[in-house]
Amino acid sequence: MSLPINLLITTLLIYVVGAFISLAVRRNEQLSINISGVTGVLAGVLGIVACIPVLISSDTVVDVFQTPFEFAPFSIRIDGLAAFMVCVISLLVIVTALYSFSYVKEYKGKGAGSMGFFMNLFIASMVALVTNDNAFYFLVFFEMMSLASYFLVLTEQDDNAVNAGLLYFFIAHAGSVLIMIAFFIFYCYVGSFEFSAFRQTNLPVPLAFTAFILAFLGFGAKAGMIPLHSWLPKAHPAAPSHASAMMSGVMVKIGIFGIIKVGVDLLGSTNVWYGVIVLGFGAVSSVLGVLYALAEHDIKKLLAYHTVENIGIIMMGVGVGMIGIATHHPVLATVGLLGGLYHLLNHAVFKGLLFLGAGSMMYRLHTKDMDLMGGLGKLMPYTAFCFLIGTMAISALPPFNGFVSEWFTYQSLFTLSQSDDFVLKLAGPIAIIMLALTGALAALCFVKVYGISFGGAPRSEKAANAREVPKPMVIAMAVLALCCVLLGVGASVVTPIIAKISTALANTEPLTLAQNGVVVAQAEPHTVLSTPMVTIMLLAFFFLPFIYYAFTKINVCPIVRKAIHGLVVMLMSKIWQPLRAVSPARYARFLNRFIPCAKCWILRL
Repeated sequence: MSLPINLLITTLLIYVVGAFISLAVRRNEQLSINISGVTGVLAGVLGIVACIPVLISSDTVVDVFQTPFEFAPFSIRIDGLAAFMVCVISLLVIVTALYSFSYVKEYKGKGAGSMGFFMNLFIASMVALVTNDNAFYFLVFFEMMSLASYFLVLTEQDDNAVNAGLLYFFIAHAGSVLIMIAFFIFYCYVGSFEFSAFRQTNLPVPLAFTAFILAFLGFGAKAGMIPLHSWLPKAHPAAPSHASAMMSGVMVKIGIFGIIKVGVDLLGSTNVWYGVIVLGFGAVSSVLGVLYALAEHDIKKLLAYHTVENIGIIMMGVGVGMIGIATHHPVLATVGLLGGLYHLLNHAVFKGLLFLGAGSMMYRLHTKDMDLMGGLGKLMPYTAFCFLIGTMAISALPPFNGFVSEWFTYQSLFTLSQSDDFVLKLAGPIAIIMLALTGALAALCFVKVYGISFGGAPRSEKAANAREVPKPMVIAMAVLALCCVLLGVGASVVTPIIAKISTALANTEPLTLAQNGVVVAQAEPHTVLSTPMVTIMLLAFFFLPFIYYAFTKINVCPIVRKAIHGLVVMLMSKIWQPLRAVSPARYARFLNRFIPCAKCWILRL
């Protein structure tokens, strides 16, 4: 066995052993909480270490183990996509495990001792699922994941939790049945449950399309896409906040992983309608998800609806990538998948941060109603600061991580709008408009959330008596807040890694370059912007009002004033010229109208 597989198996064993030890000592709730947290941190770190070599080398590691079931040997396959998913899962596991040391104490007497068992089993099943290469065991781990998360939803043991759990249980297992039928179609045609056999066969078009639709609906139900989302805004708020962070940040991404697995990896995305369907459902989910969120005052339910929105954004990128594969457009395929996978990572980070922030407020106020909060910015300053970073990241404001992934998604949609096919040419602009509307509404929603929760004066006695949460919870939020910044500013480091995964999925030659975080085609003219320079410029805008104020208060020679104006105009031209070269034609026309207006504004200073 290779080192990555050895480390991965060790990781799984730590999760499983930690789960059963937590269950065995469940009567001593504090000990059970500590064991669960320690095993989570340890296994999370080991999971990242196991997959980093695969991400760097872009190699695929495969090993097969014989089992008592002759029809289903246990196959482990760690390729770029699987390693990426394990890293995303492990990152959030480390943070939520650290958070749980203090947070789970709130659940003493409500099954806190057994919570570690279900949490570790839930995580182990996800890690095993994404690295498994056999349909039979894939379904086994999928069911384990659903059952473990079902019991996490029931933690509060009240009527709302029970009803949410039953709805989630029904929809999750209905999705499992659809996925099972899709895999059975493959099995009947190839006579094997091995994904390697699925990849080597070409199903007839009607069978392939049927298998894709069944798998898409099954995995879409797990992802929470509209119209299969009804369980998500009920189940996620019912679970403990660190479990909500895992469910919203990671578990729903298993649905995205499944869509990519079947549509791209197993079927090769040979039918352009696969991508169109994914893109269409994604666009609708993004807009409706944020509209539902705007009407909410329950902070966890609001965040759950934003999960629907962001799943839609991820699906838009994946859909464009699948269209690029089907139309043999390698740049479109690579950039689309890059945008989708980057946003998958980013959403896990900032949504995990927001759920942990919401959990911190609930930890002190014991309410989810934002109307009973207020004034928490002064009373819980560290939580407020971390939550603010999360709100800016999910609103796709630069220089945070959400901006980068949505920018790649925009670039893929602009490229799609230049297609020769009428349907695709029409789909591109429509999707761009829907994505822009989603971004604007998301920003509006989180202005409301932050203002109501942290601004103003306390609106309840509990809010007035709130204080900062314990250090483990603050550190966990701070780590994710830092990741929101690093994944935005450090896009030049992250982008080449995800671009390799996208290129491998698209099955194209490495004909794209990643320079300073921008993916471009080698054969096409391009201009690259420096990510650090863009970041410095964005931060410099904060000081412009102060500079202008000082500039108006001092006596400056008219010649010097004109010279400064000329220098600023020249710098603006240098800044915008590369953007005109990179952007599509319509966006360039917008810039050409904007630049003269900006110059006139500067000359009036």
